[in-house]
Parts: sequence; C-alpha cells; structure tokens
Amino acid sequence: MTKRKICVVVTARPSYSRIKTALTAIKKHPSLELQLVIAGSALLDRYGNAVDYIEQDGFKIDAKVFMVLEGENKTSMAKTTGLGVMELATVFYNLKPDAVVTIADRFETIATSIAAAYQNIPLIHIQGGEVTGNIDEKVRHANTKLADIHLVASNDAKARLLKMGEDADYVFNTGCPSIDIANVVRESPELNFNPIQKYGGVGKHIDWKNGYLVVMQHPVTTEYDEARLHVTTSLKVIHELGIPTFWFWPNVDAGADGTSNGIRSYREIYQPENIHFFKNMIPEDFLRLLVNSKCLIGNSSVGIRECAFLGVPVVNIGTRQHGRARGENVIDVSYSSEAIKNGINNRFEKAKVIKQSAIYGEGNSGEKIANILADVKLRFHKTISY
Repeated sequence: MTKRKICVVVTARPSYSRIKTALTAIKKHPSLELQLVIAGSALLDRYGNAVDYIEQDGFKIDAKVFMVLEGENKTSMAKTTGLGVMELATVFYNLKPDAVVTIADRFETIATSIAAAYQNIPLIHIQGGEVTGNIDEKVRHANTKLADIHLVASNDAKARLLKMGEDADYVFNTGCPSIDIANVVRESPELNFNPIQKYGGVGKHIDWKNGYLVVMQHPVTTEYDEARLHVTTSLKVIHELGIPTFWFWPNVDAGADGTSNGIRSYREIYQPENIHFFKNMIPEDFLRLLVNSKCLIGNSSVGIRECAFLGVPVVNIGTRQHGRARGENVIDVSYSSEAIKNGINNRFEKAKVIKQSAIYGEGNSGEKIANILADVKLRFHKTISY
C-alpha cells in the first residue's frame, strides 16, 4: 500500500512544540509518510535553533529553508514571507507531497499556504479559528481560506470556522498537540534538571530553588514602535520584585529588535541580580519549568494553552492574546508597572484555588491528527457555503 505523504512545515521554535506529538504520530502511522521541512527562525541560533532539538528527537529533516531577512521590522516581515513563498514552492515541487500542513498563525506561515495552494496541493491548517487582535489573526484567517482541511484546537475555534463558511465535514476539533506534552508533564511534574547547568543562558546565577518566576514577552506586531518600552517596563517590575526569574528571548516578529535591544540594554546597565536569560528549551523541560514556577508573566500563548491545562498562574500583559479563550489561570493586565505588579500579586493570592482546564484538549491530539490525515478525503477544490 502506498503511504500518504504528509509534508509539515515548521517555521519557528514555538511551532515545534505545537506540532511535536503530531509529528511522532504521523511518523509511526502505517498509512502515512512524514516529510519534515524546517524554515525561518527555527534555523537561527539566536532564536534557539530548534533544529538541534528536532534532530535529537529522532526526526529526519527533508529540507531546510533559509528565508529570514534581517531587520525584525514590518518590511522585513513582508520580504521574509515573499522569500518563503519562492523557496517553499520549490521544496514542494521536489518533495511532491500528497498534503501540506501549515501551523497556526505566525506571519511567515502564509508562505506555506500560498506555495501549497497555488500548486493544487491539499492544504491542512492546524489551529485556525482563533482570534487575537493583531497581524497574526489576519494571517490565521487567510490560512483558513487557503486551506482545505482544518484541525482546530477548541470548540470555540470550530464554531468560528463554521461561521466563516468552511465545510463542516472538513473541520475537526483535535485539541492542541502541545497539550499532549503538558499531559505527560502533569503526570510527572518534578523539575528533574538544573536549568542553568543544562541550558547555560546569560545573567546571574540566581538561587531559584525556593521559588521563581518565568517571563516570556514577545513584541506585538501592531504595536511595533512600542516594543522596547513594553519590555523595559516589565524588566523594571521584575527587577524591583527581586524574585528569582527565568526570562526567555522573544520570537522573530516585527518589533523583536526593539524587545531584544531593550533586554540587552537593561541587562548591561542594571545587571539585575535576580534574572537569568535563556534562548530556548526543549518543550518538556520548558513545561516542567512552568509547572514548578510561582507564575508565568508576559504574553505568550503557552500561558493561554498549556498553562490552563497545567493550572499555572499567568499574568497576561497587553493585547497579543486578546480574544483567545482562556482558563481561570489567566489575569489580563495593561502595560503599566502598577497593573503588572497588581496582576502578579493577584496570581500569588489565587494560586491555590486555580483549577486546571481542558479547553484546548485532553492530551491525545497527536494521534487524533494522524488518524484524520490517514482517513480524510484529500481535496483541493473547496465547496464553501455562505
């Protein structure tokens, strides 16, 4: 029997954790052949070089696409996407997949969708139907309209896609594959490694064993000019609190240069004794770090998804996750110092009563996705009703 070739394109560090268990399930499925393409910032060392972890996990990489233009601004985002269309079109022509998978909503994922759809290759979109209120939302909905099959992460997202006119026979609520990893961590939550010894990073060697915070703050593409101010405000709050903190580097989005420069400048001028900085961790280690923390602070979707499942308190700053369904673990605050401090204090007070939530899945999404990809009828002529 000929195996169905499923080409998955991973363009950034967070996307790998979003799809890892599905990659494993596709690889193991007797009716499927995994074709793995790594592109964009997932290939860059300054953003953690996800390739190292992907290969350590035993995945064969079929193609690498270097497409990120320097600048980390709105123009470089557009040019990076254009270059991605050109390069991925050639990759798909050579690999000849039966279907292509694009993940979520990062700005460059539209390149995967265009390169596949324009060549009449059935396109599968994972995690469509969500809203956030910035450029990611536009990209996500554009991916939806180019896609033929939709694997969403929540009932709320499924309902939204049906309202957008997508065919109910091709919209499946699989949950989010990252919850599969969170499920394993929930069953074995012990922090069984020393983060600084294992991952190095930069900054002071903080005394984290009696409690610590985790911060992951990305730029907001529609608030590009304010990225440095936003991250500096958060740095000042965390520095003043004096609680040991692990701080993670931002994604490569418009404004990332401002966020990164803000971190570097603050670190060099003030040399905070309580903050240690990392580029990346493997998903399992990162989630164990989160589940043992006092609180996650910033604007990462991990606070909305995995932390809801794990019951980790989250202070969500600003507009980046606006509109996403969230559990009771999250409190939303503005960019002001006072709001962030109040949010942290609130999460400390509520930590013991926060309930875990399965709004983004039960922990078996990877297998669901593989089974659907093996059985669903692949098509590239959509029937959409309005």
